[in-house]
Amino acid sequence: MDKIVRAIAGDGFIKMAAAATRGICERARTIHGCTPTAIAALGRTLTAASMLGNAMKEENGSVTVRINGGGPIGSIIAVSDSVGNVRGYAQNPQTDLPLKADGKLNVSGAVGTDGEIRVIRDIGLGEPYGGSVRLMSGEIAEDVTAYLAKSEQKPSACALGVLVDRDRSVLAAGGYIVELLPGAPDEIAERLEKNIADAGPVTAQLQNGTVEEMINRVLDGFSPEILEEEPVEYRCYCSRERVEAALAGIEEAELLDMIRSGEAEVTCQFCDAVYAFTPAQLEEILRRRTEE
Repeated sequence: MDKIVRAIAGDGFIKMAAAATRGICERARTIHGCTPTAIAALGRTLTAASMLGNAMKEENGSVTVRINGGGPIGSIIAVSDSVGNVRGYAQNPQTDLPLKADGKLNVSGAVGTDGEIRVIRDIGLGEPYGGSVRLMSGEIAEDVTAYLAKSEQKPSACALGVLVDRDRSVLAAGGYIVELLPGAPDEIAERLEKNIADAGPVTAQLQNGTVEEMINRVLDGFSPEILEEEPVEYRCYCSRERVEAALAGIEEAELLDMIRSGEAEVTCQFCDAVYAFTPAQLEEILRRRTEE
C-alpha cells in the first residue's frame, strides 16, 4: 500500500515525511507508457509533490511541482491534493537514454539542468502562490532540497528513488524529506547528515523494508515518534463537467472551428481519459457561454 508517514525527533528539532509510492509510479507508467528513464524522473517528481501536498494544513489545498531543465523529456508536472493523492505527466514519456557509467538511469540527462523547478501552492482562497529556483542537478531530489532551502528558507534534505524491474514495471519507489527546525544545534545537523549517508538509497531501503524502518534509520539516535500515517494513491480529478467548463473558456473562434470539424475529442493529460463531444454538444456549450 502506498502511504506517507510523518514523524518527529524526540527533541523536537527534526521533522520527517517518508513515502512509499510504488503503486503511484506504476500507475503513472502504465497510463503514460513511460520508458524506465521517464518513469524514474516522473516518479520522483510525483513522490516529492505527494509529500509536499500532504504537509499542507488547508483541507482543499493543492501543490503543483513543475520541472523543466531543457532536456529531452520536456516539462514534468505533478499535482497533489492536501492528502497526498497525486497525478502527473511528462511531456515526452518515451524519452530514453543509455545508462550512466555506474549503471543507473540517466535521469539528469533526460531532465537537463538549463531550467528551473517551480512549486505552486493553492490554498483555495484566491490566487495560488509559489516560487522557483534554478535546477541544481536534474536528479529531482537535490533540486527539491535546493528549492526548500532557497525559496522557503527550510533547511532540508530530500531523497527520492524509483527502481525499475527487468520487465519495465516499477519494483520500488518512494522518498523522504527531512527538515531541521529552528534552534537545532549544529551537532544535530552533522549527525543527521551521517545517518542519511549510512541509510543508503531509498529504493534499497523500501525493497527490503518498510517506510517506518527507513524513518528509524534516518532518525537513528533521535528517538523518532510516528505522528500520523496517510494512504495515498494516483488520483485524477478530471470529469466531463470539468472538460466542458474548460471548453467554455476557450476562444469562440476555436470552438467554432471544432464544431465545423465534426466530433471533437479531449484527452486528459493526467490520466489519458478521452471525452468525446459531438458538434451539437459543442454548439450547446457555445450557446450557454453566449448567454452568460
